[in-house]
Amino acid sequence: MTRRRVLAAGLGIAGATALGGAGTWLARPSDGPATPSLAELRLATGPAGGVYRIIGGELVAILAERFPATRVSQIPTGASVDNLALLGSRGTDLALAYLDATVAGLAAHKPEDVTAVARLYDAWMHVIVLGSSPLRSFLDLDGRTITAGATGSGSRFTTDRLVELANIRPRIIDASQTEGAELLATGKVDAMLSLTGIPTPAVTRLANNQPVRLIPLGGYAESMESRYGAYYAPAPLPASVYPGVEATDTLTTPNLLLARPDLPDTVVQVVADSLFSERDRIARSHPEANRINVRTAIATAPIRLHPGAMRYFRSAKP
Repeated sequence: MTRRRVLAAGLGIAGATALGGAGTWLARPSDGPATPSLAELRLATGPAGGVYRIIGGELVAILAERFPATRVSQIPTGASVDNLALLGSRGTDLALAYLDATVAGLAAHKPEDVTAVARLYDAWMHVIVLGSSPLRSFLDLDGRTITAGATGSGSRFTTDRLVELANIRPRIIDASQTEGAELLATGKVDAMLSLTGIPTPAVTRLANNQPVRLIPLGGYAESMESRYGAYYAPAPLPASVYPGVEATDTLTTPNLLLARPDLPDTVVQVVADSLFSERDRIARSHPEANRINVRTAIATAPIRLHPGAMRYFRSAKP
């Protein structure tokens, strides 16, 4: 693309490199940034029954519209840890992941480097038991059979930290959120643990079908922060989230939308614009997307923002 053509398009740059080669520029019939084309754009999301799969799937549909000449696809995964590994191996371009798992992954060089597009919303730790369960505290899980997400999930990562902190030894069965809810409902496990946005569909279905309650995690957020870093916060999960479930003290950690550092700035700028300009549409698929806020989205520390995301946030200033 010549400089004259670029200037005529109002882009003010000479071009950009997209995945697999040079990008071409397409006019955008809106007030958003012009859209570069590229061969492929992949977003790693999460398992069935989880918020990542729903919100990520809707974002993929939006990006397919914004990148009409590109193969835009969702990669279903176990969630955060799997997604970080895919970023490191160049198996995905974008990914959803929890902040605590991301920081730990970078410390272990898995991946070597990563950047953030935005902070999205907080994930809440659920420790769910049936209403008739004798279990009342997290320590009561010692020796019990539990599910805590699939291998490679953020739920498993944070559960492992909680288990280590509490010095207990539950028997952990590998299961997605949907599978975990089914196992708990049928009495095949004693508890289901899930770090997820609220409400999460698998837990909602479970609570609609039979009485359940949450085991409180009061005090664990401060202990987790003291041992692992300032990536956790105490928070009461509201009573209005799940039918028949009382408000319960638990802990939260932020969700991030991540990007490979070498993804072109212009591509990430369009991704960020899509995320915020289409927030209401994403929220129709899951209400947690209503928490996505351009004012708090830059709070991704210690993960640095991708330059394309920085470009978007500068342009989005009121």
